Amino acid sequence: MAAPASHKVALVTGAGSGVGRASALALMKAGFAVVLAGRRADALNQTADAGKTFGTSLVVPSDMTDPASIAALFAKTKETFGRLDVLFNNAGIGAPPVPFEDVTVEQWKAVVDTNLTAPFLCTQHAFRIMKDQTPRGGRIINNGSISAYAPRPFSAAYTSTKHAITGLTRSTSLDGRAYDIACGQIDIGNAATEMTARMADGVLQPDGRKMIEPRMDVENVAEAVVFMATRSLDANVMFLNVMATKMPFVGRG
Repeated sequence: MAAPASHKVALVTGAGSGVGRASALALMKAGFAVVLAGRRADALNQTADAGKTFGTSLVVPSDMTDPASIAALFAKTKETFGRLDVLFNNAGIGAPPVPFEDVTVEQWKAVVDTNLTAPFLCTQHAFRIMKDQTPRGGRIINNGSISAYAPRPFSAAYTSTKHAITGLTRSTSLDGRAYDIACGQIDIGNAATEMTARMADGVLQPDGRKMIEPRMDVENVAEAVVFMATRSLDANVMFLNVMATKMPFVGRG
């Protein structure tokens, strides 16, 4: 579907649930036409249905571990809307929380492919669209994590990719200047989504205890993403941390 002329266009990966769904809906409410990308068409359609009364969306099932699928996602976005104003690199996975030495190469590669290689490829495609469109430029938002600052126990693969995302954010911000492309990173701590549901039963702490951790409403994250997305291109929110107030982060480790 074509977006109304007044709409800017955003693309959200991992838009079928959690932070991705909440952020996609918030961007639709803010006036963006939103491309909903993710593995599960049924989940993406649920997001689209939730926003159909107030926004415009396009469902594009995509595999973030497949470079050809990523290329097709951006080709479809350009074909449908003609431009791209915001990319939210949100999709991510973790490896099983096992001792460091027991993480398999396959588990490591799966996390790196999804959490790091996919955002890199998505950013390349976004650059190609954003630098040639009129008006030129756009914004890229990377989903980091509290783990971009400090690890949890048994999270080597996930934590390594989130530290790497910070390097990708800085490099994208620098290299995007020539094309009026801004890049920032949102680092989230304990948003109440399916991914953090286990925290209600307790999660492992650095001292070996299991502890129930406070969580926050995911709408806090969605509103922060909209704030980052709606800055004029002469301003950039380079890093933004939004976290549950009482989660055990400060002093972790």
